[in-house]
Amino acid sequence: MLKTRVITAVVLLAVLLAVLFGDFYPGFVAVILAFLLAGITEGFQLFGRSRKQSLIIGVFWTAAFAYAFLYQQNPQAYKLWFVLSTAFWLLRFVPCLATGLPPLATTRNTVIGYMYPISVIACFAAIVMFFKVSAVYLLSVMALVWIADIFAYFCGKAFGKRKLAPTISPGKSWEGAIGGGIFVLLISAAVILFGGEALAGTFVVAVQAKFGWAMTLLILMVITAASVVGDLFESQLKRRAGVKDSSNLLPGHGGVLDRIDALIPVLPLAALIHTAL
Repeated sequence: MLKTRVITAVVLLAVLLAVLFGDFYPGFVAVILAFLLAGITEGFQLFGRSRKQSLIIGVFWTAAFAYAFLYQQNPQAYKLWFVLSTAFWLLRFVPCLATGLPPLATTRNTVIGYMYPISVIACFAAIVMFFKVSAVYLLSVMALVWIADIFAYFCGKAFGKRKLAPTISPGKSWEGAIGGGIFVLLISAAVILFGGEALAGTFVVAVQAKFGWAMTLLILMVITAASVVGDLFESQLKRRAGVKDSSNLLPGHGGVLDRIDALIPVLPLAALIHTAL
């Protein structure tokens, strides 16, 4: 299992670097659309749709995304989706972590079942927008989530005692989440202070230059919290659906949503912040 997981991770990393730095925009578009289709399809399945229904809806939504964000490229359309996604997380998804999800065969579930894929759309729209700034800029935003996740795991293993959400994801602890956030702050500060020209075109450098240190630290803490919420919410969806992974598309890693769950609330939020820079 570990060998399969490592091989898949290496392949995914190679694909990511190739599409970001390969100077071949059609390749970037193809990969984005393929992953978006998989993510939307998995999302609708987690909300009780059949695989066939989910795929049909996914194809339609992916085609609409391609037209709206890759063909028309309307900046105002981007911002609207970022606002919608952030509002959905604040007003609906975060409360679900405390109150629980509605039963599958209900109107409330249907409503949330459309809101979550909209957030997935907004996440991929943010990827497209950040990529147009630069590949390094996009990676610098995604890296904040990866740092939080990696160090949360190690801090949780070393110091974890108090469960963060025992009924949703028993393996996560408050110590791990806080540790991940601390490392996000430390590494971001190091990038700002010592990154030089090589890292001048990164998200945290731009944010600090515009808003100063205090606001930057606050923004980073909110981003870290959002990444934890995204991870927990997808875990909650899988627990209700009675599945371990969102799909088996990526050997050893589950599905696309399993890989991007923490990015779904973060990237639209970061995109909103970016529009203020």
